[in-house]
Formats: sequence, structure tokens, C-alpha cells
Amino acid sequence: MTCRKCSEKPVIKLLNSSAVLCRSCFIKYFEKKVKRTISGYKLIEKNDHIVFAASGGKDSTTLIYLIKKILNSRKDVKLTAVGIDEGIHDYRDKNLEFLKKFCKENKISLKIYSYKKEFGKSLDEILKKYKGIPCSICGVLRRYLLNKKARELHATKLATGHNLDDESQSIMMNYFRDNMKISARLGPKTGIVKNKGFIPRIKPLYFLTEKEVTAYAFLKGFMHEFTECPHSSEAYRGSVRDMLNEFEAKYPGTKHSIINSFIEILPLLKEKFKKEDSEIKSCTICEEPCAQSICKTCQYIKNIF
Repeated sequence: MTCRKCSEKPVIKLLNSSAVLCRSCFIKYFEKKVKRTISGYKLIEKNDHIVFAASGGKDSTTLIYLIKKILNSRKDVKLTAVGIDEGIHDYRDKNLEFLKKFCKENKISLKIYSYKKEFGKSLDEILKKYKGIPCSICGVLRRYLLNKKARELHATKLATGHNLDDESQSIMMNYFRDNMKISARLGPKTGIVKNKGFIPRIKPLYFLTEKEVTAYAFLKGFMHEFTECPHSSEAYRGSVRDMLNEFEAKYPGTKHSIINSFIEILPLLKEKFKKEDSEIKSCTICEEPCAQSICKTCQYIKNIF
């Protein structure tokens, strides 16, 4: 078997087709798909300040590398990486060390913020009192901090490394939980209506699978050490991920079909929830944008910390 586009030895079989590609052709395919997503959905515009949600993992590292490469000749776009140290012993600290080295080598400005400094406690300390699912509280705190710090840095876009697998999981989780309003905020560029309190999130890896991102990161030497959050197995998302992986194995193309059908109905969802989403309030404690009088982060801090 040889590469579909040349006679070289293949390194990957694409999930949504029978095509196999060699190293060179796969890298070209991957990078072309990212460029097409950026241009097709106008993810990056003139004079943007892109802040990356950087973890030191394969997805965000691949994202930073590619955006820097694609925008290499653009002097009007500013790039900054933001790392969040949740305070998970023997996990995030290792990834952040890799992130520091990577950003230094690629001349990317890096800012690191911690739960300990911003909220007074690390996640490990929080979980001594909080007995719920760790990802529930961690996700709220992380999203809060990313948006707040991106805004303070005067970002125009917050770029995340979410891929096709991540998005298909989110879509199905919202279906199962009857959270269609939340789904309306998804897509390659998040949000329904503009709000000065929220920095729009962009997902340039949106149409690439987890397998493809992993392969690209490995071929580019970004897979320094694959580590997974020790709390991930407890998350609801983990169960949905396993379910979709089983479906994908039996019925190839399942995840692509979820994304393609969702993209078709997304404009209708945005229109349906436009008015409701425009009624965003400000938290009476921290003044961050939220749906209720007190944001979820401040509720956690008040009741658990």
C-alpha cells in the first residue's frame, strides 16, 4: 500500500475515507485544512490579538505552532499564549514546563496564571472539600480565568485547541442534557451575539480528528510525553467520548456526520437563542458576565472555598 498522492510509504489512514497518506502529504493535508477553516469562517482578521488557551498538550501546542507558521508574514496580528496552572500535582506542572520551553523556542509571549494565586487555593486543595465531579468545578474556574485574562490582555480572539472529537462530544452531551442553548454557542467561532465581556473563541482545528492532531503532533515532535489529567476518567465527557469511539469503530464516519449535520442547523440555533443570549448580566460580586446575578465561579468560591 502506498500514499494516495504519491508512491511513498503511508503513515496514517484517514478516518472518514479509505485514503492513506505519507508523512509529507499528511502534513500538507493537515495544514491546508486548518487554513481552509480559518479563511472559511473568518477566524482571524486584520489587527487581531490572538490569545491561545495553552496547556502544553498536543492540541494547543499544534495550534500555536500552526497559527505562528500561517501568520509568519503578518505584522498586524499579535500572538500571546496563556497557560492556566490549576494546581494538579505531577500533571499540569510537567506540561507547563514543556510549554515554557516551546514558547521560548518559538518566540511566543507566555503568561501563566494559577488557581492558587487567583482564587486562593489550588485544585488539589479545593478537591479536599468539594466532593462533586472534579471536571465540573475545574471547567468553570478555567473558562472564567481564560476569558478574564484574555480580556485584560486586550485580546480580540481566544484560540483553543478543540478538535472534531471534542466538538462532537460537546454536541452529544448537550443533546443528552437538553442544553440546546449551550450548543448554539458552539461552532468554529463561538458565541451567539457579541458581548464586550466575552472574548470570542476560535477553533482552527475544528474539522480535524483527535487521531489526526495526535499524528501531526507526533510527526512534528510535539509529543514530549503523553499525559492525561488524573481526573478525566470521572468526567461525564469521558463516558460520551468512549461511546462515540465505539460507534466510530463500528460505523466509520460517525463523528464527521455529527459535526456536518450540526454545522447545518447551527445558524437556526443561533437565531432561536439570539434574544435570550443578548440579556447577559454582570456578576454582582466580580462583575464578570454571567446568566444569573452571581456567576458560577463566585458561587463556588462562596460555598466551597
